[in-house]
Amino acid sequence: MSCLDRARSARTPRSRSAVRVVVAVLAVALVGGVSACGSSESGGAGAGQGPATATLADPNPVPLGTVPTPVLPATVPSFEAGEVTVTDVSRIIAVDRGGTLAQTVWALGLGDKLVGRASAAFPAMQQVTNVAGGNGSVSVEAVAAQRPTVFLTDSITATPVLRDQLRALGITVVLFDPERTLAGVIPQIQAVAAALGVPAQGEKLAQRTRDEIAAATAAVPHRDPKPKIALLYLRSTAITMMGGPGSGGDALITALGGIDAGTAVGLTQPFVPITSEAMIGAAPDTFLVMTDGLASIGGVDGLAKIPGLAQTPAGRSKHVIDMSDNVLLSFGPNTGRVLAALVKALYGIQV
Repeated sequence: MSCLDRARSARTPRSRSAVRVVVAVLAVALVGGVSACGSSESGGAGAGQGPATATLADPNPVPLGTVPTPVLPATVPSFEAGEVTVTDVSRIIAVDRGGTLAQTVWALGLGDKLVGRASAAFPAMQQVTNVAGGNGSVSVEAVAAQRPTVFLTDSITATPVLRDQLRALGITVVLFDPERTLAGVIPQIQAVAAALGVPAQGEKLAQRTRDEIAAATAAVPHRDPKPKIALLYLRSTAITMMGGPGSGGDALITALGGIDAGTAVGLTQPFVPITSEAMIGAAPDTFLVMTDGLASIGGVDGLAKIPGLAQTPAGRSKHVIDMSDNVLLSFGPNTGRVLAALVKALYGIQV
């Protein structure tokens, strides 16, 4: 049995459920300003040795310099739900899996219109009412109490039942694509701006984001062979999953000039519980992880104790790059800044 077959055979019904949970909770808020802090001994991890943390200097999205005036009504597509007409954006609730929609509203210069949020975690949003209950699901009562004029969400976060309840209250609901990918960053910015009646402002934000992504990717040095990087999802030693196609990590890794280890070893799902044999066979040079996940296993030293990880090139060199859970996979208007922080952490290059 091959390493990949062993990994696939490990997918029990319970582990498949865990995968769905992981995919549902991953992603996070992109925020403005960039820096990266690496181990002084590793030289910013540019030599492929030691741990590094990719960080954002300012945890808030950076709004455009001008405050736009919405032109309404705006009739726009609602993802997989036909069209919807938005007539008032004076009170906005933005709720999606990673807080990306709230980040986009903020970056468009309409942050003062936000009256409700859920997973958006950047500091400027802490004074905005959280409309999610203790289990993370949206509370219809909490939404209604904020008297929103428009509710921005995605087709996974808002179930059909929730959508019907909100519409019954007279709340305009606009759905967006739930996928968070590098290719989807610009289209989603444009879609949010169009729904809020500020398409021209959306084009400005889209262009700024394009430029930042281009600057970050242009700074990536050529390496032969390319570094093989594995995105890991860690939650204590009980859950170790490796990212594959569609995880979002694969797109980031490619943009960073690397090879996605999960895709290279033949994974076909975004996140798969991985066996020791499969991890050793993947042989990543670098682990890319979320900060809270790394902390949950006792940091870099704890990671090396998980069977299979210590036996890889990344495990032996402790070449681990971590980034905030609320930042790494959100793919919002500050994607370029996130890439720049990762470039510094991986190669020691300031963008």
